[in-house]
Amino acid sequence: MKHQVHFIAEAEEDVVDIYRYLLAEDSRAAADSFLKRIEEACSSLQKLPGRGHVPPELYRIGVSDYLEIHCKPYRIIYQIIDRKVYIHCLLDGRRDIQEHLRWRILR
Repeated sequence: MKHQVHFIAEAEEDVVDIYRYLLAEDSRAAADSFLKRIEEACSSLQKLPGRGHVPPELYRIGVSDYLEIHCKPYRIIYQIIDRKVYIHCLLDGRRDIQEHLRWRILR
């Protein structure tokens, strides 16, 4: 049985912000390619949601109910509740995100 995948509002904003950035700083092709790769990665969680791992930044502070998968260079942080997958954020893995991740997930 497939899981349902849902983006919370902040995760949707992350996708839109990155798409707009790529559109302005690179090209429509790069922005569209990003969107397609993210959609494929998130859709794959319908069948295999448990394949991710706990983000090290959260593991170090004892939070283990969030997982992440990578869609280089982005990190997709999500949570599984019952048969639903909630995408909480999409972050650039090239940045130091410990404080940002702690603020977004633990607030």
